[in-house]
Amino acid sequence: MQNNICNKNIQQTVRLILIDDHKLFRCGIKSLFENKDGICVVAEAANGKEGIAKILAQNPDVVLLDLELEDINGLDLIEKVMNTKPGVKFIILTSHINEHVISKAMKMGIYGYILKDINSEFLDMIVRSVSNGAMWIDKKVVQILRELNPNVIPNTQISRSNFKSTHANLTAREYEVLKLVVDGKSNLQIANELNISEHTSKAHVCNIIQKLVVDDRTQAAVKAIREGIV
Repeated sequence: MQNNICNKNIQQTVRLILIDDHKLFRCGIKSLFENKDGICVVAEAANGKEGIAKILAQNPDVVLLDLELEDINGLDLIEKVMNTKPGVKFIILTSHINEHVISKAMKMGIYGYILKDINSEFLDMIVRSVSNGAMWIDKKVVQILRELNPNVIPNTQISRSNFKSTHANLTAREYEVLKLVVDGKSNLQIANELNISEHTSKAHVCNIIQKLVVDDRTQAAVKAIREGIV
């Protein structure tokens, strides 16, 4: 399979490899990032053997892969790669939730476990965050992890009142906007959902970024998750 040649300065972007045995799905994910600054799909693979070869050859920052490949289990692929390239960050993108698989994947040190029904813009945000060292776990998976080991992830979430006491300078509207930012919504989508103008939506996001003392909406979402909003 021909590698993707990005029309970008690859040294300044997240180098991403896609591994999935469904070509149509790979094409959809690839098209999501084609016109995005900061992320470059340097290769894609349809099976595990090809995926390992592409990872070793391309030296990616992040690998987005399905667990069910035609020739090798996704976890086996991760294990093989980690023995030679421990710096590669893996995000599992799957349609299935299995307690044993989740537990093993977490012990192996993956950076993400997300489901394929994820919002496309949220996926973009996750890849960027993982490249910077953040971990992203689907909410359904988090619940399973809590049940398997309550000490791994606290089984508490900060209530709206408690969150506002921690970040008292956030308005009620900004709190609503922040939750939508965490859901991966664009400014236009936020505007449509809250019945406000896109300009107002953008202004709220800018205010949130300033008040949370972060650099962009991605960091705002990461901080919101770490604070326990979702």
